[in-house]
Amino acid sequence: MEAKSDKTQVFGLWLAIVLPIVYLVVVSLLVLTSAGAVKPNPYVYVKSQAAYLCVAACCGIFMAFANLSAIRKFALPLTALAIILLVLVLIPGIGLERNGSRRWLPLLIVDFQVSDFAKVALVCGMAAYLQKAQRRMESFIDAILKPFAILGIFCILIILEPDFGTTALCGGVGFLMIFFAGAKISHLCVPFFLAAGGFAAMVYHNPNRLQRILSFMDIEGTKSDGSYQLWQGILAFGSGGVSGVGLGQGRQHLSYLPEAHTDFILSIIAEELGLFCTLGVALAFLIIFVFSMRALRKAPDMFQFLMATGALFMIIIQAVFNLCVVTGMMPTKGISLPFVSFGGSNLVAMFCFAGILVNCMRNWNKPTAIEASEL
Repeated sequence: MEAKSDKTQVFGLWLAIVLPIVYLVVVSLLVLTSAGAVKPNPYVYVKSQAAYLCVAACCGIFMAFANLSAIRKFALPLTALAIILLVLVLIPGIGLERNGSRRWLPLLIVDFQVSDFAKVALVCGMAAYLQKAQRRMESFIDAILKPFAILGIFCILIILEPDFGTTALCGGVGFLMIFFAGAKISHLCVPFFLAAGGFAAMVYHNPNRLQRILSFMDIEGTKSDGSYQLWQGILAFGSGGVSGVGLGQGRQHLSYLPEAHTDFILSIIAEELGLFCTLGVALAFLIIFVFSMRALRKAPDMFQFLMATGALFMIIIQAVFNLCVVTGMMPTKGISLPFVSFGGSNLVAMFCFAGILVNCMRNWNKPTAIEASEL
């Protein structure tokens, strides 16, 4: 009876991951039906997103039922492949450049954003390395220098694209994984302040990023220039009220809010579907976070614990970044809302992370064979 109860509990835990994601995807598809109203084909966004969703769901299901031991064995080769792709995307003629950033590689009929694949590879690679080094986490070399070298390579290559938001996301998640692996806080202080200082210096010497921060400090005064997008997003929140103006009845998607279907899609949700639906989006991420954190204590080994932790924080930190940006709590930064914003590469990455969480929870009540290398 106790074993059956444990299985029921685990089923409930991973169901608490799946159902919020279903809600987020449904809301996304609803809003994208109106986001393309100004296009010759008004359903261009929702059709493309539906196609991306099919691919993402297949990737998520694959990760949910993949053999965890196989993932661990292929984690480091996957990490090496991600680094190679991050180098290739920076080479003119191979990587595609848009709006001053070089982040995409052509893949058949779509353009593939390499940094999204790198997020998945980073989580798996860091988890595999830290699991092997768990007995040596007192050592500064094994606990700090080696994992931060891996993390540093990813962050340097991504920031060269340049992509400051993804760099901060990967750096933050990698730092948390090293901390949860058991590294000493005293050892973590030096790389943390060095990384934070270096990141701040790069932002200061980048005119576009610095201008975003300066505009953020005076949103109303720069609402016609540097803070235009944020100001329009805030107006959308005010226009929607409690019940919203109705699906397709909003005005911000009529080119008032630039790229409303991507990073600022929450503003369109707030305007057209209202306060309760918007709070439902935030609540969905909260449910994923709370139930996943509760489940982490059942992890049978360090690899699964760290992989689930990394996957969880990749989803939640990115969501928090986006929610803070569109509500005016942080300077404007192009970072997608997981499972909601338009785009294929990020959707696939987020479903892979969700699949990892479900996979771990499915296996956390099964008898686990401990290999000699783990002792």
